[in-house]
Amino acid sequence: MRLLIVEDETDLRVALTMSLSDEGYAIDSAEDGEEGLYKALNWEYDAMVLDIMMPRMDGWEVLEKLREAKNTPVLILTARGEIDDRVRGLDLGSDDFLVKPFDMAELSARIRALIRRAAGKSTSVLSHEGLEIDTAKKTVSVDGNPVQLTAIEYSLVQFLMMHCNSVVSRTDLYEHLFNEDDDSLSNVLDVHVCNARRKLGGNYIKTRRGHGYIIGA
Repeated sequence: MRLLIVEDETDLRVALTMSLSDEGYAIDSAEDGEEGLYKALNWEYDAMVLDIMMPRMDGWEVLEKLREAKNTPVLILTARGEIDDRVRGLDLGSDDFLVKPFDMAELSARIRALIRRAAGKSTSVLSHEGLEIDTAKKTVSVDGNPVQLTAIEYSLVQFLMMHCNSVVSRTDLYEHLFNEDDDSLSNVLDVHVCNARRKLGGNYIKTRRGHGYIIGA
């Protein structure tokens, strides 16, 4: 899953990037509103963490302009917890709201919920013919037996399970599993698919030649 963090406070931006990267997310970041809006409009993100008080363009304007083009899930971060701010954010199209200071565990849980809702999933547990993935615990099992995956393999399986029974193109996988600094021209995706397929066993991850990959029908 690929996230965009738009936050002008360097220490907080770096801390969020490190913490969420450790959870297996591919992270892009921006230090002001203009840069954040540019990235949000030009790349695909599973969720966006957006600060309000920023230079060059504040979070309200970023959100308003983003909603003219995309429905990327947005979680607003702010030091202000007034009801008027919450109402304004919701009216402009934000999906969630978190007041600073906050606990990273809560932020992570809210991000997971945003991603689930955007994919039309109501629970953190996804299953298909014996394959089960718990997005809250970040565990994978086959027929009740735990499967150890690397962070990127887990993200790959999670993304395919989020779109179970639908073909996911290689382009979509690159856009959602890797950040802007990764090499999208290498065969790294094929390596991760091969490794995940081997660890899961069976025939869960199927290749659709010329189209992409699918778990399911």
